[in-house]
Amino acid sequence: MRKINRGEKIVMPLTQPELNQLRSIARKYTERVVELTRRICAVPAPTGNERARAEFVASVLRERGYTPTLDEVGNVYTRRGKRGQGPLVMLLAHTDTVFPLNTPLKIERHGDVVHGPGIGDNSVSVASMISTLEMLDELGRETPVDIMAVADVGEEGLGNLLGARTAVERYLNELGAVLVIDGGLGRIITTAVGSKRWKVTVHGPGGHSYGAFGRPSAIHGLGRIIAAIADLEVPSQPKTTFNVGLIEGGTSVNTIAASASAVIDMRSTDVVMLDKLSEQVKGLIEQRVGVGLRTEIQVLGERPAGRRSESDPLVQLAAQTLTWLGREPKFGASSTDANIPISLNIPSICVGITHTEQAHTVEEHLYVPPISDGLAQILRLCIDTTELVATQKQ
Repeated sequence: MRKINRGEKIVMPLTQPELNQLRSIARKYTERVVELTRRICAVPAPTGNERARAEFVASVLRERGYTPTLDEVGNVYTRRGKRGQGPLVMLLAHTDTVFPLNTPLKIERHGDVVHGPGIGDNSVSVASMISTLEMLDELGRETPVDIMAVADVGEEGLGNLLGARTAVERYLNELGAVLVIDGGLGRIITTAVGSKRWKVTVHGPGGHSYGAFGRPSAIHGLGRIIAAIADLEVPSQPKTTFNVGLIEGGTSVNTIAASASAVIDMRSTDVVMLDKLSEQVKGLIEQRVGVGLRTEIQVLGERPAGRRSESDPLVQLAAQTLTWLGREPKFGASSTDANIPISLNIPSICVGITHTEQAHTVEEHLYVPPISDGLAQILRLCIDTTELVATQKQ
């Protein structure tokens, strides 16, 4: 790894024996991570109902000698370091899943593959975050700035990044960098895909389909709005998208609908384009509904967009770490907990632990062998990033 200069401030590279030591301890912890991942996955944690998993994670941390705290939204915080104040490097790994409480959580291992709903997204990341603290302890490695590990809530779906927002706001004045653990090994998420999610409801007078024929139908009005949205043209660069994912309304086949609603998802990697798209959609909602009907927009969620340059020192560290592991870094865009710190211009990236398939389905599974590299990646990033932040805060 080359030196990263800040005037006279230099982040010194780890020596070869130190690097070998990181890989060795990561291999040692791989099976421990697998077992902890299975235990975490077995605790239901749908978005908005993560408390049981949060309490389990806190109990695991206490078993390992830490003193975790839970906040009002369900985030679990663990501070590693002897300073108790000053600059921080934050680790974020979300605890919530997309699966309802009644989903059977059947977790099985077949050779090097572990199956289970939410096993890769994001149980293995939470387990790896906890294990990273343990590895640093076993190595006797004191970092130049403290690490705040946060198992956070509300990353999926309509969680609207509640946990990440809360954690970043809580430590905003101390944050030197944020490392988010989520996704696949080898990717470095540097671009935050922003989104706006609205529930649009059309209201009308209703009535009998025959006796009151001629009155405006909320469903018909909603249909006109959806058709107009479908005809919108958006740029491929910066990538900007829209989708009407849910619709509901009406009472019966012979009733003029008094109410109908749709949930709209709008996304872009560019803040300006996202705002432009939302204004276009808002205009269509107001203009295309039809006479005698009124509309209501409920904001379900807003995720900020943003981007870190590939020349950013933290991004360079992440790329160099993957190269050290013999993996080609791939930069990408996604919607993750990193959206929050990236939008606030805090050095931030999102990286993964292993390879997963069938995410967000009950057939989700992960591969065990890459976990060793994933752990070594996070371990080295924690060491190098704390060094980087320490030089920047001097």
